[in-house]
Amino acid sequence: MRRGRRIAVDVGDARIGVASCDPDGVLATPVETVPGRDVPAAHRRLAAIIEEYEPLEVVVGLPRSLNGGEGPAAAKVRAFAREMAKNIAPVPVRLVDERMSTVTAAQGMRASGVKAKKGRSAIDQAAAVVILQSALETERTSGQVPGESVEAGG
Repeated sequence: MRRGRRIAVDVGDARIGVASCDPDGVLATPVETVPGRDVPAAHRRLAAIIEEYEPLEVVVGLPRSLNGGEGPAAAKVRAFAREMAKNIAPVPVRLVDERMSTVTAAQGMRASGVKAKKGRSAIDQAAAVVILQSALETERTSGQVPGESVEAGG
């Protein structure tokens, strides 16, 4: 397991959930929800968060369908991740499968009594936590860096 803090990003149309973990990669915690409609502003805020946290890498949840295919949402996230990679270089950006992360996060929030309307921004952060925990677990069990590397787009 590589030592170093990681940041996870759950990209949505309206909101972008952000989570981080401790330097040992044990526990992922919510950081904030970045408004997603103004994409250039979202990229600036994410770059500021990444500068502050100085992560080893950033993992971005890639939405796939249940059969593993990619649709328009995945294409959007890939483009977002390429732009982010360009903005935060040399910090590596990796795409990791995020199937069910929002569902898992929403179920967890409901189980702890958070109302849907009140919990939307918290759900985005919780989804980022789920994505990061999954990436950390993958690396811990396989010894491999999770997901696929994103090349900075031009």
